[in-house]
Amino acid sequence: MSTRTFRIGQIVPSSNITMETEIPAMLAARQLIRPERFTFHSARMRMKHVTKDELAAMDGQSDRCALELSDARVDVLGYACLVAIMAMGHGYHRESQARLTKVTEENGAPAPVVTSAGALVEGLGVLKAKRIALVAPYMKPLTKLVIDYIEAEGIEVVTHQALEISDNLKVAAHDPANLPGIVAGLDTSDVDAIVLSACVQMPSLPSIARVEALTGKPTLSAAVATTYRMLDVLGLERVVPGAGALLSGAY
Repeated sequence: MSTRTFRIGQIVPSSNITMETEIPAMLAARQLIRPERFTFHSARMRMKHVTKDELAAMDGQSDRCALELSDARVDVLGYACLVAIMAMGHGYHRESQARLTKVTEENGAPAPVVTSAGALVEGLGVLKAKRIALVAPYMKPLTKLVIDYIEAEGIEVVTHQALEISDNLKVAAHDPANLPGIVAGLDTSDVDAIVLSACVQMPSLPSIARVEALTGKPTLSAAVATTYRMLDVLGLERVVPGAGALLSGAY
């Protein structure tokens, strides 16, 4: 019997180097325990600094990226910039997903679109998390924008840490081994879940399980939530070893 191979399309900021490492790493780990296989195909939107103006200009390029990726007949598209979506106004992930899906349909290659912003909100809903702790690499004004967006979806951000890194390559260079210590500085006693990285560019995968063990709280990241949602829309079992509670197979 042949094994199905799924093509994963990724709409990626030009300076993002983590989306194309963490999501493939999770799906590679899944391949060790499940039969499905995956290939990865990216299109890029120009962005170097995480500022509101650059994010808005970048988002304007997402339609082109969706069109290009649909030429490759990908099975799902993932839009890999959480803050770009959240900077466009409350609920914008729904508008973006619908518009980009329509682009693929009009190209004769319909494919569902997942945004990391929508995936994070939906992942927290799957965990039934109403009160969360959050770590973000952004400057404080953008972090507040992210918090306001999440709270507009009915989820309270009880405590958070903004790392204030504006250069997107420096976000990628942040050592995920620092994250457990950062979380230890937050009061997580009364939260339902921990968002270890509210950004697909800031690496966190190596620390997800450790933070869950240290805090006893379900821990996820934008990349983990995006992977969950991609598997969901592909109709596949949402399980990845070592990627935390959301991808444990319990949900």
